[in-house]
Amino acid sequence: MTKIKAIFFDIDGTIRSFKTKTIPDNTKETLKKLRERGIKIFVATGRAPFHTKFLDDLLDFKFDGYITINGQYCYLNTGEVLNDKVLSKEDIKQTLPYFQKYNIACDFALLDRAFLNLKNERVQWLEDELGDPTRFVVVEDAYERALNEKIYQLNVFVSEEEEGDFMQLMPNSKTARWTSHFTDIIPKDGGKNKGIDAIINHFGIKLEETMAFGDGGNDIDMLKHAGIGVAMENARDDVKEIADFITTSVDDDGVTNALKHYNVL
Repeated sequence: MTKIKAIFFDIDGTIRSFKTKTIPDNTKETLKKLRERGIKIFVATGRAPFHTKFLDDLLDFKFDGYITINGQYCYLNTGEVLNDKVLSKEDIKQTLPYFQKYNIACDFALLDRAFLNLKNERVQWLEDELGDPTRFVVVEDAYERALNEKIYQLNVFVSEEEEGDFMQLMPNSKTARWTSHFTDIIPKDGGKNKGIDAIINHFGIKLEETMAFGDGGNDIDMLKHAGIGVAMENARDDVKEIADFITTSVDDDGVTNALKHYNVL
């Protein structure tokens, strides 16, 4: 088997448990062992940079780099930025009246903060799932800010059946759905797979020397793209269908078990 030189990890449901709201001790030790063996490790998340800061409190080391906002903003632990791409302002402008008309909740993501137009039961569900009651901040002038700020991603709280109508208003964008409760909207040429390319091109690593772990719909492009794509047992069915390997859940040492299966550890 080709030697693995870089591994990309989704956060929620992959290295961080939804049950305990933290990173299991076994996973922490495994991540440290990978670094000790010279394997580079990277975060690959739909979260914005400001919303990954909690990792510093959970770990006594840093990842080598971070793919954030589903690949739209990628940077190394040195601070060097490798990818920086925002949503089409025209797409945002066209969809705002739709959100207003149908009272749809949308979180607008910047690098250092995010703001929400309104809260509903779907937003409440995500706050509970993330274990972070302060995550979503409603502002009165959300639509005005959306037109004047650099927006990297929209988190739109609609079902898969509901998303088709408003996506017709966003021809330069695509969905990267994590759960049935909401979808991430990113540039049409974006995705975690693009983040992988930016990082491995920087380090001179071949795609076949990479491995990726994920559990959500927004991980599909990444798992299909990496040399080896691993889905967690707690992953969505469509994620499992495209994975090279299905490991145990995040709460049952899933990362460690997959790495042992492929003799990386």
